[in-house]
Amino acid sequence: MTLDRSTITVLVVEDEVLPRLDLIDTLRSTGQEVLEASNADEALRYLHNGQRIDVVITDIRLGGGLTGWDVAEQFRAARSDIAIVYTSGRAVDRARMVSGSVFFGKPYRMADITKACRAFDRTVRAEHRATRT
Repeated sequence: MTLDRSTITVLVVEDEVLPRLDLIDTLRSTGQEVLEASNADEALRYLHNGQRIDVVITDIRLGGGLTGWDVAEQFRAARSDIAIVYTSGRAVDRARMVSGSVFFGKPYRMADITKACRAFDRTVRAEHRATRT
């Protein structure tokens, strides 16, 4: 199956089940293709398998040895064009954020997250139109 390049693919990395499912449902209802990971290792499998991902939304504190910081850094090292959205219920060390990323404190408003994804979606659509001409 070939995905339409005008649809972005979002990877949600969240170790808490209910917030992860709520975010996934919200993003899918706005027309986004959504993948999920409950920890850093699952998220990085998508990266190593070459899965197309346009946006990574990651909680900073994840169960296991790796953090959301690690996830973002590895995705960005592999692909400089990937958008990163961090979430956390704790204070954030903004110096750790990868360039061009955004942060939303928990509890965040779903509208803020979907707005950030829509902004990236517009960029992807514009690039898609430009490559067709």
